[in-house]
Amino acid sequence: MTRDDGDTTGETETNPLLAWGTIPDFEAIRPEQVAPAVRFTLARCDAELTELEAAIGADGAGLPIEAIVSRLEAMDDRLGWTWGLANHLNSVRTNDALREAIAQVQPEVVTFGSRLGQSEPLFRAYERADLGGKSPAFRRTIELALRQMRHAGVGLAEAARERFNANAQTLAQRSLEYGNQLVDATRAWTRDLTDPQDVDGLPPSIRALLAQNARLAGHAEASPEAGPWRLTLDAPSVMPFLEYAERRDLREALYRAYIGRAGPEQAAASAQAASVPAGAGTAEGASEAAPKVADNSPLVLEILGLRKEQAQILGFESFAEYSLDAKMAPSVEAVLSLLTSLRATAKPAAERELVELKAFAEAEVGAPVQLELWDVGYWARRLREARFSYSDEDLKPYFSLPRVLDGLFALVSRLFGVEIREGGKVGWHPDVRWYDVTTPGGAPVAGFFLDPYSRPADKRGGAWMNELRGRSRQLAGPGEAARTPIAYLVCNQAPPVGDKPSLMTWNEVSTLFHELGHGLQHMLTDVDLLPVAGISGIEWDAVELPSQFMENWLRHPKTLRSFARHYETGEAIPDDLVQRVLRAATFRAGSAFLRQLYFARLDLELHHRYDPRAEGAESIWEVMHRVAADNTVLAPLPEDRFLCGFGHLFAGGYAAGYYSYTWAEVLSADAFAAFEEAGLDDEAKMAEVGRRFRETVLGLGGSVHPMEVFVRFRGREPDTQALLRHHGLAA
Repeated sequence: MTRDDGDTTGETETNPLLAWGTIPDFEAIRPEQVAPAVRFTLARCDAELTELEAAIGADGAGLPIEAIVSRLEAMDDRLGWTWGLANHLNSVRTNDALREAIAQVQPEVVTFGSRLGQSEPLFRAYERADLGGKSPAFRRTIELALRQMRHAGVGLAEAARERFNANAQTLAQRSLEYGNQLVDATRAWTRDLTDPQDVDGLPPSIRALLAQNARLAGHAEASPEAGPWRLTLDAPSVMPFLEYAERRDLREALYRAYIGRAGPEQAAASAQAASVPAGAGTAEGASEAAPKVADNSPLVLEILGLRKEQAQILGFESFAEYSLDAKMAPSVEAVLSLLTSLRATAKPAAERELVELKAFAEAEVGAPVQLELWDVGYWARRLREARFSYSDEDLKPYFSLPRVLDGLFALVSRLFGVEIREGGKVGWHPDVRWYDVTTPGGAPVAGFFLDPYSRPADKRGGAWMNELRGRSRQLAGPGEAARTPIAYLVCNQAPPVGDKPSLMTWNEVSTLFHELGHGLQHMLTDVDLLPVAGISGIEWDAVELPSQFMENWLRHPKTLRSFARHYETGEAIPDDLVQRVLRAATFRAGSAFLRQLYFARLDLELHHRYDPRAEGAESIWEVMHRVAADNTVLAPLPEDRFLCGFGHLFAGGYAAGYYSYTWAEVLSADAFAAFEEAGLDDEAKMAEVGRRFRETVLGLGGSVHPMEVFVRFRGREPDTQALLRHHGLAA
């Protein structure tokens, strides 16, 4: 086992969570190793910080600034590796013991983070540092460190600091609870369908998936043809069922369950089911061994209140103002102005689309139709099929995961000059794969793990990219100029069923392209100073640029044809189907765009104007419905508990930053327009523009402000016209 020098004894010698900076032995990690590993790492970091502060001195002049940055880089890397690995496993391989272990040591991690962020010797050293002649990456490191320390409360008086630190502890605990309770709520609801009429309309692939769900739950006899079929609240079950199921009452039941996850009603039903005496049966829709569901709404209120208080302690009026102080957007008002201007285009388009959808549904049934929220996906799918003569099921045979990966990796090679090949390293589950990223000559550049499939029992939903380790010159191994970065890419697409590979929907293909875009920014960085290498140091509202940029390549017929081949015959996707798919790319684009604007506006309303502690304050549900009135065309149900399942805001990093998807989509669409202008089918020009994109957007990481990065690539500041054109909403 390789790790930094230092004395270790006993259990620490064999604890895989202390193999700092390496590719860990995932199979060897046990929940009971988490607390000892984290505490050992914290103790070492605490001792190093004490020593560093003494060397710096009271006036901040005792050490050269280069030495301070170097020592902090090694310290941060060790703690980030161990703590990040434990939290990664909690996302992809969770269990009660692991949750408890993380919750046990999380307060200690937060305490050390507060101590580091509020270190006055460090702050004085940063303030007085002479940055003349230093590299842009080094200057940016100091600039970001000063901002982070101000946001961490370094300048607070003692009483305010104590309150700030106590709030930080509580916020970390509540966010962890929120995420865990959402996972429980998703797992807790299932419904077994036994009548073949229950699955009328479902294509064979979806029936096969639901039958596989049933077999995994213990129904050994389950088959796609005869059932039983198990519905869950996991996306690969929910989304296709809402689009294909003929049984409107079942669509309604599933929709209501999904929008009620971790809400007060589901929690009350769970408590009632738990009170039923043994042998008396279970409530409809409850799993036989379902976890107990807790209500997330009190956590939402507490988190919002604490965030507002934290911001005000630091001198900001709202948490949104505090959040945007560290983002690319100049102000809350600038973001609201962008959202308002885009809504002026998106909402009328969405209203027209709803009228069109209703007319289509009425023509099909020959009678008036009252469209409900559980009807929209169903009729939208049917309208798309009628208009463009294809369905998602027609596409899926051409989108097997192995072929999609081949096409995606070939695109990356053409654009950015690297090769991606599967390797043999072992991950945390048999489904996980390892890939080496190299130069064309085989020199190592980076690597990543891909965890593609949904596992509702122990893996949270959604898709994300995270880092195991970053690029660093200082932390390079023997013979390395810089340590190679390693990423995690996690998706939740439908798994293989029987002898068929994972056949992907269009959205799942888009998600895979998206997450690799994040991974490329982490892995292809040219910066070798860890705090600003890859995705580190990039303002949050710019970090979606490369991920959304990669999605745009699915608009390119040549790229699509490069991997869309039938999984059985190898036959290329027909040209006429490609054209229909591309024409459908803007189908109901106004509705999809408005949905993102609604989420972004709701986020800012909750984190800017709303104060849950104010006398006579609205409820969070009143806020939600008020925002929805201006930003939706079909109002949420009165019992919609979306905020109890909005993990981006309350268990992730998007608080007062969900607008980032829209802000960055302006950047990504304009960036892709540079390739369009050069000529997408001109390989030489694509390589030239791709090299410039790699050298700027991917290469510079957080070492340069994102607006300057964009201008270096594009030659000007971003414009919204490419975004509106891509959505079919341009004037």
